[in-house]
Formats: sequence, C-alpha cells, structure tokens
Amino acid sequence: MPRFRRPRTIWDALAAIAMAAATPAAAATSETQGWMTESLIIKAGDANMVSLDISERLRRDASNGDQQTLRVLIDHRIATGVQVGGGLAYFHSGPEQEMRLFQQVTLTQGIWMSRTRIEQRFFDTADEASWRLRQRGQASIPLDRAKRWTLVAATELMFHLNRAKPGDKMGLAVMRNQIGLRHPIGKALEAQLLYMRQQTFRDGRPDAVAHIPWLTLSWKI
Repeated sequence: MPRFRRPRTIWDALAAIAMAAATPAAAATSETQGWMTESLIIKAGDANMVSLDISERLRRDASNGDQQTLRVLIDHRIATGVQVGGGLAYFHSGPEQEMRLFQQVTLTQGIWMSRTRIEQRFFDTADEASWRLRQRGQASIPLDRAKRWTLVAATELMFHLNRAKPGDKMGLAVMRNQIGLRHPIGKALEAQLLYMRQQTFRDGRPDAVAHIPWLTLSWKI
C-alpha cells in the first residue's frame, strides 16, 4: 500500500484539499459568467497601501443576476513579506444586498503569496452575520527577462464558519482555481486577464460550477 506523504508546505496542503474536494464535472451544474474589475492602488507612506476597486459581474438569473461591487482595503506592512489589513465591501444584486467587513494577513516570499482572510457578511435577507474563512495561495511567475509578462496561478478555498441562512453549507463551501497573465500597459496602468473556475459545494444538490473570464485594470499612484 502506498504511504501517504504529509504536506511539506501550504501549497502542498492547498493542492491536497482541492483535489480531495473536487467532484466529477458530470455531477455539477455549469454556467459561464464574465467579470471586470477596475482598481486604484495608492501608496500611503512606506508601509501602507490603500486599494479601492469596483467590479461588474455578469451572471445569469439563476445565480442572482448581475452583481456590482465596491471594496476598500488598507494594508500595513509589519515586517518584510508580512502585511496585515482590513476593509469593507458592498455587493449589490437584484435579489439581495450584502455589506462585508474583513480582516487579513498576507505573506509573500519570492514568487509565492499566501493570504488568510476572515469575513463578516451582512445580508438584507439574513438576520445574523455570516462568518467565512478564505485561504488563498498564489504564484506569480515572470515569463521574460524584463518581467513585463507574468503568469499568475492561484487556488482559494472558502469555509463557512456558521449558518446565517438555512441553505448555508458548513465547512468548505467554495473553491476557486485561477490562471492567467498580467502585463503593464502604461506607466501606472496594469492589466490582468484570468480564467477562473469557481466551484460551489451544496448539500443535497449538485455542485454549481462557473467558468469566468476575469479582466482587471489596476492604476497605481
């Protein structure tokens, strides 16, 4: 019998969880969405970064229709490769509105990034806050000597920590896998185009899988 090898890094652990959680495509419903994000990133001193972004998410009616988002984030560097931060976000769609608070820790080393985020989500369709843990691992790999083209690959796992709504699934609820390219297109403007596969795990029903091309434009000042 082959021996199980204990994960040696967070990347091995994330990959193992993602592989164990994935279900066959035949057992899931599938749809295509389109997302676009415009982001403004402001360097506020040597250790602080302020980000403001808005997004438009084109979704079908069965997924609560199109959604618009607004997010503000402040990150503070406390050591080399270590940032702590937090912020708030607002999500608007036809069926419901969401106000979200979040706190996060981001670790970076070379091409690797790990982000741990805790969210408190307040819906107008729920009486109490929904708590969610998000763990993201990402690699950003330069493809040329000038580092103008960068390959981005990431996995993010989202865990529900309570049931704010009767239909909420406890534990692992969403998995996102992303791959794409990042490229500067101006002195302060950068474009990133990703393909994202988002899988939502549901109790008693087939999983919901969304295939999402995602364009992000970032201005840095």
